[in-house]
Amino acid sequence: MRNPRHPLSELLTQRHSCRAFLDEPVPLSDIRHILQAARRAPSGANLQPGMFHIYTGEPLAEITAQLALIAQQPPEEELYSYFPRPMPVHLKQRQREAGYALYQALDIHKRDIEGRRRQFAANYRFFDAPVGIVVTLHREMGAGCFMDLGMALMSFFLSAQELGYGTCGIGALANYGRAIHQLLALPEQETVICGIALGRPDMTAAVNGFRTARAPAEEYSTLHGFPDREDGI
Repeated sequence: MRNPRHPLSELLTQRHSCRAFLDEPVPLSDIRHILQAARRAPSGANLQPGMFHIYTGEPLAEITAQLALIAQQPPEEELYSYFPRPMPVHLKQRQREAGYALYQALDIHKRDIEGRRRQFAANYRFFDAPVGIVVTLHREMGAGCFMDLGMALMSFFLSAQELGYGTCGIGALANYGRAIHQLLALPEQETVICGIALGRPDMTAAVNGFRTARAPAEEYSTLHGFPDREDGI
């Protein structure tokens, strides 16, 4: 049940990438509430970029069946750059630590290549969530609109969290952006950016107890003019 007085700090702390869901439908009224919250995110010149293509029931089952076949092919050439190339060493370390922790939660050992492949393939089933969403962006939007879309996505995630749902962003959809574009018969000008899995979280699943670490503030911020700085700088 929605609690309009739910502290934002609590929502931020509780939010995580949910990778196991209950087989429970999501009412259309809740979808609309979450979408309205997402669209309240700020955007430059109020352009409100991004589209949410939302599937459930039989349409979602048909899509995931086709995605399972598509994902057996080598990844396509990227339509947009997701990660830096080459990946800086310190960021590569973060990526590895997150991956190792995830596989440990799933009891998938380092040399279990097949187990890792099966887990990655779950991305293309939207982790068996009752709702799967494909997020797109008009291809003529500037790079700054990715920032605006990111704020809309976070608003989407937090609104879903407030209603008691779990979410997981799925960047892996961009590996087959052209094929997914064709599969869904999307408008020509739209580019597939990512996916979202949405549903009630299965908190008995070990994978949903997994959390990624966050860098301390001193790694990504500088402070100037504050009299109570402990380091005296």
